[in-house]
Amino acid sequence: MLSVLILVPLIGAALIGFSPSGISGKFARVVALVFAIIAFLWTIVLAIQFHPGEITQQFAESIPWVDALGLNYNLGIDGLSLPLLVLNGLLTSIAIYSSDESLERPKFYYCLILLLSAGVTGAFLAQDLLLFFLFYELELIPLYLLIAIWGGAKRGYAATKFLIYTAVSGILILASFLGMVWLSGSSNFALATLNTTTLPLATQLLLLAGILIGFGIKIPLVPFHTWLPDAHVEASTPISVLLAGVLLKLGTYGLLRFGMNLLPEAWNYLAPWLATWAVVSVLYGSSCAIAQTDMKKMVAYSSIGHMGYVLLAAAAATPLSVLGAVMQMISHGLISAMLFLLVGVVYKKAGSRDLAIIQGLLNPERGMPVIGSLMIVGVMASAGIPGMLGFISEFVVYRGSFPVFPVQTLLCMLGTGLTAVYFLILVNRAFFGRLSAQVTNLPRVYWSDRIPAAILAVLIVIFGIQPGWLVRWTEPTITAMVNTQNVVLAVSLDKAMGTSTARRN
Repeated sequence: MLSVLILVPLIGAALIGFSPSGISGKFARVVALVFAIIAFLWTIVLAIQFHPGEITQQFAESIPWVDALGLNYNLGIDGLSLPLLVLNGLLTSIAIYSSDESLERPKFYYCLILLLSAGVTGAFLAQDLLLFFLFYELELIPLYLLIAIWGGAKRGYAATKFLIYTAVSGILILASFLGMVWLSGSSNFALATLNTTTLPLATQLLLLAGILIGFGIKIPLVPFHTWLPDAHVEASTPISVLLAGVLLKLGTYGLLRFGMNLLPEAWNYLAPWLATWAVVSVLYGSSCAIAQTDMKKMVAYSSIGHMGYVLLAAAAATPLSVLGAVMQMISHGLISAMLFLLVGVVYKKAGSRDLAIIQGLLNPERGMPVIGSLMIVGVMASAGIPGMLGFISEFVVYRGSFPVFPVQTLLCMLGTGLTAVYFLILVNRAFFGRLSAQVTNLPRVYWSDRIPAAILAVLIVIFGIQPGWLVRWTEPTITAMVNTQNVVLAVSLDKAMGTSTARRN
């Protein structure tokens, strides 16, 4: 059942790629959208059949692949990966729907988006370290080409920078994975049989360092963040939606699945430093967002700050904080995708994203009143206004992290205040006041431009009012994961205490 999620976009990419060269961009878009929606609906079917109370991997598939390398085709789904799979299916469909019908080389474009979706899906499903790495690298080339070919004026620079950073990320992750398997004496890369808790603490710290830096580049965390603003600014709107909404979550997912879960002793040892690292990312990203005049770059820097909350929650490693981390991933995926869609509509109609040029877009007669209203909803959600998903996800992160790291949590809470500051600047300058002379003759905004953001706005409000519909799938898995980690830490502490007592005797 799980392989269908990978095969459907691959089949769609093949059909579009091998179709006659004379087909129109509109036809290619429709075909890609059909296959993306089929994959999304299949994730809904899996979610309906999913049993939240079971903490083991469900719908598991295991096929021997390359025995000489210890590589097997192991797939599975649990409460950590399920919401991310649904998010990927939803945003891939929205990205294809929001793509320009008149873009150049449409067949290649939609093939790459479907390949990107297949790679991300496979990474979330993989229950084998090497298989995860293969899928993790699979999304690299499509995203590079999507930025390099259909990006802005500096697309070559941004795409190359992204490629270099992500390649380094992959090298570090692969080195850590190989070290885990070889040093633990495992015969294969399967997560189910891997036992790294017996490794010495120094070895675990070395392996965890590679995972932290590798996935820290992907999230991204300061100081490995510099590729992200350039990539967002030069990428087209649909690609920014996928980049912020889904691809960054590969980094936070990797930290939880392979860092906190596999190396709990080293994770606990570094936890205070990780919480401090989260504070730096939150405050730095928020401060940089305040200084921006480009709407898209402001939203890009806001992503750096909001992903820092996930690291804080993971560092605290309590059941409530890790549940908040998953909620924050979903919340950020929906809100950032909505904001990038709205910024894309503004740029398409007004011809600029510069806050010094555009003003008064909320004008009911000649402006974009509906787009402005949706932007206010997105800004309120990102700033943590009650009744929105952004509020409840950040509240759960803070509530779960405060007992462990009170100082770092309070400092991160400043980031929420800064979020309100820079998004208030954006809304006040771009949408309120008198309509500026540079944007007086705005083209008409059709409902086809509004529908994707409106769908996301509805989901943000629904899950903000009723978050239980979201957490019921995740909570049992997270609780079991954190409790297992605590047992391992207790055993490690007992061993250390026993060794010290024996030396004294």
